[in-house]
Amino acid sequence: MFGRKSTFYSPSGPVEFIVAGLGNPGKEYENTRHNAGFMAVDFMAKEWGFSVDRLKFKALCGDCMVAGKRVLFLKPSTFMNLSGQSITEAASFYKIPWEKVIVLSDEISLNPGRLRIRRKGSDGGHNGLKNIIYLSGSDHFPRIRIGVGQKPNPEYDLAAWVLSRFTTEEQKALAEVFPKAAQAIEYIIQGKIDQAMNQFNEK
Repeated sequence: MFGRKSTFYSPSGPVEFIVAGLGNPGKEYENTRHNAGFMAVDFMAKEWGFSVDRLKFKALCGDCMVAGKRVLFLKPSTFMNLSGQSITEAASFYKIPWEKVIVLSDEISLNPGRLRIRRKGSDGGHNGLKNIIYLSGSDHFPRIRIGVGQKPNPEYDLAAWVLSRFTTEEQKALAEVFPKAAQAIEYIIQGKIDQAMNQFNEK
């Protein structure tokens, strides 16, 4: 699907979708497990030829056309536990219904290289999703959860685990899964979320 940057031309018309990657801002958090959402957005920006570098809505943001729709990409700068501040502000400004807000987040119950796509649902214990649901009053937004691996053992501190960095092998797995996440976003924007779930969810 990549190498088609010309199809993701300069944005025009109203913003119709938001894609928000979750993570923590700052150099010390780069390439940590909790930043899988940021990493996915960065991948798409590079592949689709746009920048996520404008400061607005308490986030770094950028936009491009995806499947004929203008899409705003966000990387909230509020830290993970307050991700909803940025996303609800942007959704309110552009009057985007929550069914058209797609959230990319990390998932410790999945191995690196796996995705789980859902149309709606609970926060699953994820603090970023929890804050979005709390501030929006809705859990009816699509989410793509990116596998980052389980804790090495039950006693391992969860906060320390999600703030740890990926191994070289895990980074290779992520490099293979980010194109799938991008394809899933195209499907969702086209109204084909069932196809995205059927194709990419772990069997």
